[in-house]
Amino acid sequence: MKRDTSLTRRHFLKGAASITTGLALPTFVPATVFGARAPSNRIVMGAIGVGSQGTGDMRGFLSKSGVQMVAVCDVDQGHRDRAKGLVDEKYGNSACRSYLDFRELIGRGDLDAVQLALPDHWHALPAIAAAKAGLDIHGQKPFARSIREGRAMCDAVHRYGRVWQTGSQQRSDRKFRRACELVRNGRIGKIFKIEVGLPTGGGTDVKAVTRVPEGLDWDLWLGPAPRVPYRGISHWDWRWIMDYSGGQLTDWAGHHIDIAHWGMGWDRSGPVAIEGQGNYPSDGIYNVPTEYKFHCTYANGVVMTVANNRRLTQGAKWYGEGGWIHVSRGGLNASNEKILKEEIGPEEIRLYRSQDHKQNFLDCVKSRELTICPAEVGLRSISVALLGEIAMLTGRKIKWDPDREEISNDPEASALLGRSYREPWTL
Repeated sequence: MKRDTSLTRRHFLKGAASITTGLALPTFVPATVFGARAPSNRIVMGAIGVGSQGTGDMRGFLSKSGVQMVAVCDVDQGHRDRAKGLVDEKYGNSACRSYLDFRELIGRGDLDAVQLALPDHWHALPAIAAAKAGLDIHGQKPFARSIREGRAMCDAVHRYGRVWQTGSQQRSDRKFRRACELVRNGRIGKIFKIEVGLPTGGGTDVKAVTRVPEGLDWDLWLGPAPRVPYRGISHWDWRWIMDYSGGQLTDWAGHHIDIAHWGMGWDRSGPVAIEGQGNYPSDGIYNVPTEYKFHCTYANGVVMTVANNRRLTQGAKWYGEGGWIHVSRGGLNASNEKILKEEIGPEEIRLYRSQDHKQNFLDCVKSRELTICPAEVGLRSISVALLGEIAMLTGRKIKWDPDREEISNDPEASALLGRSYREPWTL
């Protein structure tokens, strides 16, 4: 599926200002001069969020001969300086520009694409701004912190004809594709049950209010989240606070729930009913569930249970009338070894093949084809976890319309489909 590329970046640069707070964007030579249509045919990229995951992603793109990384952005000066140093070392110069504010990087005008690796509550706004600016996007999972944010991101990607790759890299791993092809082609018969095990965990080190470290813009790190004192959570332990993340549940949903969906052909759908329970801390700043279990019923009657790995084995496991198949990063197993030796015939279902997640993104930037994990797929995978979160928080069974993306007859639950933003930020 190809995308319309007739709309230019120059046209979109004005649109990117719609989520700014009055920041003037600098003018640069447009990407038509130095971008993918240059004689070198390199994809000119910037990196937004260059902490641990962001630096790993950036190193991956730096290793590709078809990429020219020219800019890095982070609210922590230490991260910025380190990332710039890595880029400059790669190219043997000091040309990489570093930015505090993502809007300045996006507004450069000479980029083809950006990589985003930010805390979950910061996934939506930079992604929408990048899409409006005409940039293609590699965005880390989980796709979004709320379903309404995710829908706004998908709408922007689709409206502006951008290529998106969700960082659900298991789709580019042979054993996960193999497991899904075996399930999709009926090697264990009709599926009646699925189990998805995700990691257990949450914050345990209670952090006191302390001084903001030099070089960290704490207010910009918080962004649309409520203003709170600094407690040293900015680089890892934000995962255990619901204003920023959903803990291990949302951190890993884009991996194993994503694979469970892929094996069922549910990439653009979702459950119709969700119910379950979670164990939430009763005091302290950490409030994501430390343990959780919820059940998702789909329109065909299949029930998928999602739980932490003290309750279910980590990975995705499909149960069919003729046995079971389980896949995780540890390997691929089945109720009978003969199942794993089955050949997939030429007329059977063959799933999208990618052997390198980042290269797949770069190839699609050039071809304008859909990536192996486009925006809509990323949203549908995280939506299951977000609906489970809503069911556990309300303590009620949620009835969900996956086509309209609406919760039926429950205003309180429906309100949790979105998140309030702190001024001046707006979705």
